[in-house]
Amino acid sequence: MGSTQHYVIIGNGVAGNEAAYCLRQRDPESRITIITAGRLLFYSRYELPRLFHETCDWRDFLVNPVDYYVKNRINVRRNSFVTHVDAQRKTLSLAHKEEIAYSQLLVASGGASYLPAELDEFAPLLNRFNLYSAACKVRDILPRKGKVVMLGGDVLGLDLARNLVNAGYQVILIPTEHTFWPHRVDSDERSLFLGALKDMGVEIIEGVKIELIAQGAPGMSARHILFDDGREIFADVVMPFFGLLPAADFMMGSGVDFERGLLVSTNLRTTDQNIWAAGDVCQIWSPEENQYRFYYGWKNVKKMGEIAARNMTGDDIHWETATDQKMFLDKNKQLVSPYWEHD
Repeated sequence: MGSTQHYVIIGNGVAGNEAAYCLRQRDPESRITIITAGRLLFYSRYELPRLFHETCDWRDFLVNPVDYYVKNRINVRRNSFVTHVDAQRKTLSLAHKEEIAYSQLLVASGGASYLPAELDEFAPLLNRFNLYSAACKVRDILPRKGKVVMLGGDVLGLDLARNLVNAGYQVILIPTEHTFWPHRVDSDERSLFLGALKDMGVEIIEGVKIELIAQGAPGMSARHILFDDGREIFADVVMPFFGLLPAADFMMGSGVDFERGLLVSTNLRTTDQNIWAAGDVCQIWSPEENQYRFYYGWKNVKKMGEIAARNMTGDDIHWETATDQKMFLDKNKQLVSPYWEHD
């Protein structure tokens, strides 16, 4: 008799796809459904800066070929928005009013780009880089050797910055307390790392706050930025990089414990026995620190997907150690983050 399990995964990123692969290996007859709000199959967002170096389209970013999903009988529901999870009935609702039942649910919906409240009014004038479509838009509107103003400068933003500089673009960084996020750096390291960025070719403007971001005048640069000290600069694109917030609003009212992210034990199970979480969306209990913690980066998130899948299929594996999360300078004084490495 075949398996009666229906594993449903919310999220089409690293954790969700690693979990789907592991579930298929361990329960060959089960049903596996990935639900994603995106329009594309699983692709590597870490590779998006390639758009500024070479000619490529969305197919070049896919982690798995299209027939991989057919071969492994993984049903990917694209352009589908989860609006609510009913843990008691073991169902989830989609925005178009469809209801899907699950045996076990993995929430791997990742994180959404965070924007500080003081910048909300300028949001329509900011360009994101979190999706393939958003990255293509930046590439298309940025003129050759154009100027980018980067706000905040988390690790994903800094990865883009180094690629833009290497491709001949100008990058101006306005550092904040979110610079180098999610790395925790002390004041000495911060000065050292900012110096390395300057050596790399990134211009840095410190100690200022943004008073205004406005549309540029006709025939001028597309964006006009005014600072609290009276300085003003013009740029082609303004991009915010302030880290991530867990994307799990649909879990509100589900009965599952939630702080900033979904709270999970070291085996990645939530407070509901049939719901698990993995990746940027969850906070894992740390017995050593006596608190819940986020862990980021491709390798860590991929490991979470594997652990969740193994435990959903009968194992009792626990999260123990994370891949080294320290930023450092290599022997050539180049800035290195383990979050820029993936396989």
